[in-house]
Parts: sequence; structure tokens; C-alpha cells
Amino acid sequence: MNLQLGWVLLLLFCAVVLFVRNKPRMDVVAILMIVALPLTGVLTVQETLAGFSDPSVVVIAALFVIGEGLVRTGIAYQLGERLMQRAGSSETRLIVLLMLTVAGLGSVMSSTGVVAIFIPIVLSISVRLNIHPSRLMMPLSFAGLISGMLTLVATPPNMIVHSELVRAGYSGFSFFSFAPIGLTVLVLGVIYMLATRHWLASADSQKAAGEPRHHIADLVRDYRLAGRERRLRVRPNSNLVGQTLNELQLRKQYGINVIAVERQRRFRRTLLGATGSTELRSGDVLLVDLVSPTIDLLNSYYELGIEPVAMQNSYFNDHHRTLGVAEVMLPPDSRLTGKTIQELGFRSKRKLNVIGLRRNQHALDGLLVDEKLKAGDTLLVAGNWQDIRNLQGHNRDFLVLSLPAEVDDVAPALSQAPHALFSLAVMVILMVSGIVPNVLAVFIGCLLMGAFRCIDMESAYRSIHWPSILLIVGMLPFALALQKTGGIALAVEGLLGLFGNAGPRMILAILFITTAVIGLFISNTATAVLMAPVAIASAQALQASPAPFAMIVALAASAAFMTPISSPVNTLVLGPGQYRFSDFVRIGVPFTLIVMFASVLLVPILFPL
Repeated sequence: MNLQLGWVLLLLFCAVVLFVRNKPRMDVVAILMIVALPLTGVLTVQETLAGFSDPSVVVIAALFVIGEGLVRTGIAYQLGERLMQRAGSSETRLIVLLMLTVAGLGSVMSSTGVVAIFIPIVLSISVRLNIHPSRLMMPLSFAGLISGMLTLVATPPNMIVHSELVRAGYSGFSFFSFAPIGLTVLVLGVIYMLATRHWLASADSQKAAGEPRHHIADLVRDYRLAGRERRLRVRPNSNLVGQTLNELQLRKQYGINVIAVERQRRFRRTLLGATGSTELRSGDVLLVDLVSPTIDLLNSYYELGIEPVAMQNSYFNDHHRTLGVAEVMLPPDSRLTGKTIQELGFRSKRKLNVIGLRRNQHALDGLLVDEKLKAGDTLLVAGNWQDIRNLQGHNRDFLVLSLPAEVDDVAPALSQAPHALFSLAVMVILMVSGIVPNVLAVFIGCLLMGAFRCIDMESAYRSIHWPSILLIVGMLPFALALQKTGGIALAVEGLLGLFGNAGPRMILAILFITTAVIGLFISNTATAVLMAPVAIASAQALQASPAPFAMIVALAASAAFMTPISSPVNTLVLGPGQYRFSDFVRIGVPFTLIVMFASVLLVPILFPL
């Protein structure tokens, strides 16, 4: 061992120790390595900073933007809703659909982001089906990890291993090279979770109690609005067609308070806010609050030329990504005290409709448009979530109380969901076909997301997880430093000296075990950076194809099932699932061995040695 290799190994050892301690942060450690490596004399400053221009690093950063576009357009949340509808009351069906959905979505965006999105969805499902969260949270995290084995862009280690192959002069992997193995592991994972779910919830475990948050259904109950919701379609011959809501005075004359309007536009129905200037059209479906229970409904419907539409659910449930409610309170010094609801002009000024009034904690019934307001009154207003949020900037005459829990699910660019799917499809097609390099394909996807207003520049910059980028950039130079100082050759000689006579499959198994064990202590990204050049050099020493060796490292880097700290995905579900450290060990270690045997069996078949 020469002196320069000694310095590099010392820095690498220090980095690993700091990663394990998590002090300082991993991105800070990466920056320290960027500073320290040129001081050893092994690498130049340009070689140390080359990671910033590495195409794989740029692709990873751009994929964060793509993932944010899918979140902002509500695609991830809509998948969660479909999941709840299709699962019904079956826990088995729920686990299968949950893992398939999370793995599929995680194959094109950050698995950490996907799991974070699904945690509140899974918690709400567990409450509805009376299932302990621990029976669902680990399947959620395992699916997130398995998603990294499905596509080239699913996780940074895949891109790092691919980049290392290209750097060594080989062709690298295609977009779906990982899919056959990943799908096999996914099937095994679903079967394994169904078999082991009974081990996850202890008999005395209880769901952690927290401060309850109001939901829209709670506010509907508190303001005694139950049974007042209606959906009314405007007939072609209706005299409402062509008139605005201000002209019609439906609330004052008929006790019909229009909250929103469903309108057919091209190939989909959109939800419009009901303002005073909203002009009604034939075929519009009015979402109304029937504020006067004494009106003659049939005569009113006939006179107005409208007809009721069957309701399976509350329209607040059907449209809770767009349509919301909030409580507004009048403080003692409000200038609105003494005015009637009609005089407030919430519909014309704020684009919101007052649907309820509480005074001294008691909800008032009937037509409230002429009710004079008093200090301390709380109003329940309904409308677009964005307009509700805008109220928070006008707190002189009223205060917006806590928003219902549904506000967490709001997608700010919900209407652009089809465009986000189109942008994603273009990116995937370009990457699969190879018409342009991967880095250009993801940039085209990002530009399309921006052009269609699925994401803005501020959100795009904010979506990039810079600590991960710095970690990759800071660790990439170690591969070059170890190669220049003979460290990789030394590692390969030791590996082949111990196991060389056992055959290539044994080498693959040892590489898998080594990568998985190192991944227990440092991030899978850093692990891939360290192990990829060792795997390729081992293949070259055996005069074998490097593809299976590189693939086994990528798969092992994603097989972080064994501890709650081996991946951010596991850490996310630790609290909500009420797990102990030992839960991941007893469930994760056997499954890691299953994944290893499946990988060692399949990889040489799909990528001949």
C-alpha cells in the first residue's frame, strides 16, 4: 500500500464514520471530502469537482423536478384515492394494490417522496378499515425500496452504476434493464408481506393519539349542514342559461346557495368557483347548499328548469382536492360587525360562499342572508382552496381559524394533471428509444412540465434535494482516487483471492452481501459509488461481462430492508407504523436473503456472464 492510497483510505474511513454518526450532516461530510481530496495530491481540483458536470448527477436533480410535478398536479393523490376505492374492505387486496401502486409510481419519481405522500393516505385507510398501521406501513416502505429495482431512473444508485459502466467504456443499461428482476422481486415482496403481516402488530400496540384535526365532515356536522347538499343539472331549455348568479338571486328567492359549478370542457369535467359573475350554461351541474328546508323543491325545479342528479357521496368528498371549507371568525374590533351576510359580499369580493353561521357555539338554521353579524360569530365559507388560502392575508376584519385536514391533500396544479402525464410519457419514450441522451430527455420533460404550468421555477428549485446531490458529487471522486492509487485493484485481488475459485455466481453473491452490509451504515447512493468500480474491475479480472456484476451492486443498494436507518424510506414509516428496531431486523433480513438468491439466480440469465 502506497502513501497516497493510505490517505484516500483514511479519508474514506473518516467519511464512513461520520455518515454512521450522522454528525455533521451527510452533505457537509461530502463537502469536507471535496475539500480534502485535492489536498492529498491524488486528484486535481477539476477532477474532484467533475461530479457537478456528470450527466447522471444532472439527471437525478432533474428527476426531483419531474416528481414534484406529479405531486403538484395531484397524480399521486389520485392514485391513493383509486387505491382506497378498489381495495374496499379487504386487507389482502389493499396490501397488493398498495405495493403495486407505490412501486409503479416510485419507478419514475423519488421513492422517499412517494412514501411520504402515501403515509397519510395509508393512515386514513387504516382508521377506516380498523387495521393497525403497522400492518400497512412496512409493506409501504418495502414497495418504495423495490421501486428502485424497476427502471434506470428509479433511484440514484442505478444511475451511478450505469454511469460507471459508461465511464469504463461499456454500453450501460437501458431504461427497462432492471424491470424483469424488479418485477420478480416485487411479486416476491407482495407474497412475503402477505405472509408476514401478522407478525407486525403486537397485541398491546395502540395507535398513537395526537391532537385531532377537524375534517370537512366534522364542520358539516358542527354547522348542521347534513342533508342540505344537492347536485342540480341545468336543462337545455332552462331560463337560467345565459344568466349570472348575481342576476338570478337563487339564494334569496329559492333558498338555493350555489357553491360551485361542474362544467364539461372538451374531454373532462372541471369545477368552477361560483362567483356573482358566473354565467350558467346548458348542462352545468350546480353544487348547491339548500339553505331553506321549507321551499317546495319540485315546483322550484320545474320553474327554474333544473333537475336533481344522484349523489353517491358528498360533493366535498368528491372534489376535496379543489373544493374546500374554512371557518372565519369576526374579532371584536371587526368593521363587519352589524352587517348582514348579504352585505359582506364574500361571493363577489372573495369568490367564496357563506354556508353556515355559528353564534355562541350554536349553529343557526334557515336563510341567513339578512342575519346581522356580531363579534365572535364564526362563518363557514366554501369555495376553491386557493381562494380560501387568500383569506389568510386579510386578517383585519376576520380571522381564518384552523383549516380542515383535507387542505394537506390539495394539489396546486390539479387541472394540469393530463399535461403532467403527457410530459412524463414523452420523457420515458425518449429515454427508452434512445433518440436523445437521458440527460436531454429529462430536461425536455422538465421544460414540458414548466410550459404546461405543472410546476413553476420556485417549486422546481425547491424540489431538488440538494443534500443528496452534494452527497453524490462528494463521493464520486473516491472511485477515481481509489482507481489511481491502486485501491480498487487491491480490493479485487482480495475478493478474488478469497472466492475466485468458487465461480462467478459466488462472486455475485459476495458482492451483493458486501453492498447490502455497507448500506446498513451509509446511504445506498454512497455505497453504489464505492462498490460499482469494484464490481466492474472484478468482472474484468475474471474476463467476464461487467453488466451482471454492476447490476448486482445496483440491486443490492436498493435492498435496504434490514434496519430502519438503512434508508430514508424505512425511517419515514418507523413512527407512523410504531415499529421497533427489531421489527425491521426480523422482517427485513429474511427478505434481503430472498432478494439476494433471486438476484444471483436471475442476473446471469438476463445478463450472460
